[in-house]
Amino acid sequence: MKLRVTHELRYDYSAAVALEPHTLYLYPRIYPHQRLADYQLLIDPLPGKLVMNVDIEGNVQQLIYFSNLTDSLVVRADMEVESDLYNAYDFVLFPFETQRIPFQYSDADRKLLEPYLERSGVTTLVEQYARQIASEAKWQTVPFLSHLCTTIRNNFAYETRDLGPATSAEMTLISRNGSCRDYAVLYIAACRSIGLAARFVSGYLYGNPQQEHELHAWAEVYLPGAGWRGFDPTEGSVVINHHVSLAASFFHDRLPPLSGIFRGQARSNMTARVSITGIE
Repeated sequence: MKLRVTHELRYDYSAAVALEPHTLYLYPRIYPHQRLADYQLLIDPLPGKLVMNVDIEGNVQQLIYFSNLTDSLVVRADMEVESDLYNAYDFVLFPFETQRIPFQYSDADRKLLEPYLERSGVTTLVEQYARQIASEAKWQTVPFLSHLCTTIRNNFAYETRDLGPATSAEMTLISRNGSCRDYAVLYIAACRSIGLAARFVSGYLYGNPQQEHELHAWAEVYLPGAGWRGFDPTEGSVVINHHVSLAASFFHDRLPPLSGIFRGQARSNMTARVSITGIE
């Protein structure tokens, strides 16, 4: 299947402003089952320089430098990804003792995974919730991850919230509602509370009419023998070929598609448009 994504961001300023360097996370991550077939980036006004980097966590980061005053900024990314259907559970956890939680990562893995094991956002209530889910899954690693996904999906009320930071894991757990990024933050905290390395992922989802017009978020968990595997508590399922990842990070607030500041006495207004189509 081919997934075609258009993501356009437009900023209008009430007066001419000078744009400081801006950072883009609008370039897809490549996975074994996903290949980038085409990518076009339009920026208006034309930047003085565009630099593509790989950031500290392995994400493609684009830096834009501007030289002229402007009263608007438009950034549009058009991408086409070839995404193969695959069995997301086709792996063997090894060493075999990692098939049950809690387990210990090898010393070498733990050194690299240390940031993603940090118990940031883990409270007593979140840990109790995770242990309840683990008990229901008989402390089996993969059943726990799947059950946590479906439990959040089936027992929480989804809400659309375009602006503002993610709600804390505990607040989402108490209120039993949230956006996709709130669900991801709760899922990550629950995983870390029982010793599983987890990180936040930003990207797109095809197949859900609501999410096809918004940036989406989910979680990835590192499993020995399987590597990083995606779990989407908004959908209540493992990530397969309907997701397109832009970036992954320890920090849920580090991955906006566009960030930067302007200098000048002006008000700004932002509009965003996302569309995703699939071709079998």
